[in-house]
Amino acid sequence: MNDVEQDVLFMRQALRLAARGRGTVRPNPMVGAVVVANGTVVGSGYHRRAGGPHAEIVALRQARTRSRGSTLYTTLEPCCHTNKRTPPCVPAILASGVRRVVVAMRDPNPHVAGRGIRQLRRAGLSVDVGCLGNETATLNEVYLHWIQTGRPFVVLKAAMTLDGKIATATGESQWITGAKARAHVHQLRSQVDVIAVGVETVLTDDPQLTVRVSAGKRSAPGIRQPVRLVFDSRLRIPFKARVLQGLEQAPTVIATTKLAGPRKVERLRKMGVQVLVLPRKGTRVSLDKCLQALGKMGMTSLLLEGGSELNAGFLRAGLVNRVALYVAPALLGGQETKGLLAGRSPRRLAEILPVSNLHLQSLGEDVLITGDL
Repeated sequence: MNDVEQDVLFMRQALRLAARGRGTVRPNPMVGAVVVANGTVVGSGYHRRAGGPHAEIVALRQARTRSRGSTLYTTLEPCCHTNKRTPPCVPAILASGVRRVVVAMRDPNPHVAGRGIRQLRRAGLSVDVGCLGNETATLNEVYLHWIQTGRPFVVLKAAMTLDGKIATATGESQWITGAKARAHVHQLRSQVDVIAVGVETVLTDDPQLTVRVSAGKRSAPGIRQPVRLVFDSRLRIPFKARVLQGLEQAPTVIATTKLAGPRKVERLRKMGVQVLVLPRKGTRVSLDKCLQALGKMGMTSLLLEGGSELNAGFLRAGLVNRVALYVAPALLGGQETKGLLAGRSPRRLAEILPVSNLHLQSLGEDVLITGDL
């Protein structure tokens, strides 16, 4: 095995470790690290949760004195700044006696952005960058999008029939897909920071928008519940709505405008609901301004659960990064039934929105189709 092959081998191990932090480290990136001495792994670790020790620190603590003269493989550039909850990693790496550092990719966070690598090199360490960089970027696509745009990564999720219908003419939608697809939705929910719906969905379905193990359990113990977000430009949401209950476990944010009555805003805030009064686009909440506000709050990912007007608004604004469509083997039909996308009808095929990187997954009788925009 040559040096390049060895670097790839150990970096793949670091990447597998990094992936274990999915859903628990946000808003931080997923990072794994491996310490290798004389071709043998003497320390390994990953970032387990936000506020906890970084991957490099975990690996170095495990390696102890065996780290002297070793090579450290890390999937992301070691941090060097202090404006965070944990100490910087660069000083610990220098104190450990590591001789070489292999970094999969630079951290685009403005607080790092190459400075960690420069500090290591100035101290005399050999630093190589780029081993499995594309794989690392894919793993941390949500973090990278948030850092580079200031907005959460948006996934549009819907359960629909083969002909693209998400509800009947009366709004009935429970349940279009089967039990396996619904269980998968809860897995998807557990991996995001925010679940968003429009107020029409609240008025029609009264959803909980929480992560649940099964229909018989209110919440999944040990899982951090995502923030529930309701777009409601005039504050039509009823005070008894289920998204306004259980705020201690699952916080709720309402995005509204100055069209809302100030008394209702104040009452909701007294209930413990965070109300964001945002600029309008027409009579609706500015979606872009809302995402910017969420990004500043440290929200890195958002699962858009409809309805069709909100879905169309996000797509028209170019704010959807991925679609996750749970498709049932059934047809609904009819002009009055609810389609995946409402709003203005395109006049020309030139307005089509291409979807790339399609992936199909069977979930019982249903199929999950994912793709990137």
